[in-house]
Amino acid sequence: MLEQDEEKKLVQKIINRDEKTLLLVYKKYQKSIIRFIYKKIRDYHKAEEISQDVFLDFIEALRDFNFQSSLKTFLYSIARYKTIDYIRKKKFKQVLFSALPSYFVESLKTIFIDEELEKKELAGKIKKSLAVLPKDYGFVLRLKYMEDEKVQNIAKKLSLGFKATESLLFRARQAFIKAFNNLS
Repeated sequence: MLEQDEEKKLVQKIINRDEKTLLLVYKKYQKSIIRFIYKKIRDYHKAEEISQDVFLDFIEALRDFNFQSSLKTFLYSIARYKTIDYIRKKKFKQVLFSALPSYFVESLKTIFIDEELEKKELAGKIKKSLAVLPKDYGFVLRLKYMEDEKVQNIAKKLSLGFKATESLLFRARQAFIKAFNNLS
């Protein structure tokens, strides 16, 4: 465990673009950060990728680091948020694809060869589909699948009953599928 004075010196060196110090911190925490992420998502390559994003965010956020926690805690909190963000996005895609007909999903897989193109096009179609929905449908879908809100919390936010909110979600999903299919 580094003393707070040592951590302050390390942080200042990294802020001053000392690559050796950054490499030292990276080597010290990289494997444990990857393990931490891997325990949550069970995909080693994705865990490595997310860990790279963690260290990039770490470098960007260092100027705001106020030493109320240790450097390690700071890094792990970034890793936690990055992992949650990844899981949330993955869950949204799974729900979306589970609602689409299987032949449609298969045709998407064969049409898109380039993974980046696939991601951009799918994201564009999702945005366009959400944009044509009535505002309450788009809002409730965003709360449920992008912000990972529970139906009960959504009901409170909308001042609706639980069953009415479930019904609204069902209609919103159906409208989304229809809008998504119409874009194809």
